[in-house]
Amino acid sequence: MKVGFLGLGNMGSAMARNLMKAGHALTVYNKTQSRTEELAALGATVARTPGLAAAGAEAIITMVADDAAVESVVLGPNAALDSLPAGAVHIAMSTMSVAIARRLTEAHRAKRQHFVSAPVFGRPDAAEAAKLVIAAAGPTDQIARCQPLFDAMGQKTFVVGEDPPAANVVKVTGNFLITVVIESLAESFALIRKTGVDPNKFLDVLIGSLFNAPIYRTYGAMVAADNFEPVGFRMALGMKDNRLALAAAEDAAVPLPLASLIRDRMLAATAMGMGEADWAAIARISFKEAGL
Repeated sequence: MKVGFLGLGNMGSAMARNLMKAGHALTVYNKTQSRTEELAALGATVARTPGLAAAGAEAIITMVADDAAVESVVLGPNAALDSLPAGAVHIAMSTMSVAIARRLTEAHRAKRQHFVSAPVFGRPDAAEAAKLVIAAAGPTDQIARCQPLFDAMGQKTFVVGEDPPAANVVKVTGNFLITVVIESLAESFALIRKTGVDPNKFLDVLIGSLFNAPIYRTYGAMVAADNFEPVGFRMALGMKDNRLALAAAEDAAVPLPLASLIRDRMLAATAMGMGEADWAAIARISFKEAGL
């Protein structure tokens, strides 16, 4: 398939490489042009604007940091919306708000284009290994059309509905749950360490019994070791996703008291100089409060 790929951060670069390995023809765009060099060396065409990346494409994929970046590359000047052919599909794979997903749905419909929201779960190592989990929502025929692309980037695709914003609700709620797991691990390991129990022994108990799941294995190991390098997901992006969850909850009149707690943990971590740290570093707030 002829694909325009917009956004080549740690996640997007790996996803684009896997699409090329699967035989798809890529035209790539990134705001920082140096990020396109590796893919150009692999055979990708480099576009100077988002619009040029979309021109003639059967599909475009956006994997950018936030709503403002999505708006810039799709709806702004020299952006993708006006260049994408009628009948082509935009697949939005980054974490973004329900509100902008609704806006994109309408904007593409007006241009006789298609829109599928398909945010991903997974850190950069999962993107590199094509082991992302994809939550997709949109017209059934368009999701089927996109499935070969999803298969090249991920290990499993969950179809969560025909209305694209449904996938964004699933994504921000899933990320909210991840932060709750991180916070619960932080508080638990603070107690374990303060009482003199070996954190690694406790981790063995967790992942060898009731909590043998990827989230507990990944973040449990980080919290047990008090080591949050390499950074897989920056605190600043975690705060953005927390805001998206709280906004979706407010729109639906659903209280999320734990999300408000996580917000304060992330604000405290940022105030302590951890804005560029991995979001799991909120564990250090619990450690500090416990006198560790």
